[in-house]
Amino acid sequence: MSDLRKFTMTSPQPSLGTPRLLLRPFTLADAPEVKRMAGRKEIADTALQIPHPYKDGMAEEWIRTHADAFTEGRQANFAVTDRRKGHLLGAVGLTLDSEHQNGDLGYWIGVKYWGNGYCTEAAEAILYYGFTQLHLHRIYANHMARNPASGRVMQKIGMQYEGYQREHVKKPGRFEDLVLYGILKPEYLKRIR
Repeated sequence: MSDLRKFTMTSPQPSLGTPRLLLRPFTLADAPEVKRMAGRKEIADTALQIPHPYKDGMAEEWIRTHADAFTEGRQANFAVTDRRKGHLLGAVGLTLDSEHQNGDLGYWIGVKYWGNGYCTEAAEAILYYGFTQLHLHRIYANHMARNPASGRVMQKIGMQYEGYQREHVKKPGRFEDLVLYGILKPEYLKRIR
């Protein structure tokens, strides 16, 4: 029997700080920017969970799911924001599996902010949070094979290549290969020491 309490959060979702970023819970005020940024074809094209076109109301609907998902220990979604200016840069989060003590890392950064290392910095903060605060044993992530930039983020944060899943998912109109990466808590702790 799994210990579901390990992932049931009783306090409000925290904010996480890095040198340049503040990762905080999303608010409904973020919805217009989420729609604008996530609605870009370049984002939706290689993100399995982001539809295109991104219709009115979708961002609000998505944000409204966050509080319950966090409280119930299913997900921890964070708005990636510029620490100094406060504007939204993207999203990062974990989908949690309490039975197996693991988390599925996901992220996206707005197109105009690509190439600045924000995704790597945000993902590194989520690894720290997942292993030290949520006491996960393993964090994994995957990317579409035709999006190697996402794989480079995974490599930079210390994840190891774990496999290649041929035509594993279907994004409207085509099957996509996925590349899987993962990191275990002992590996992560050794890396940060």
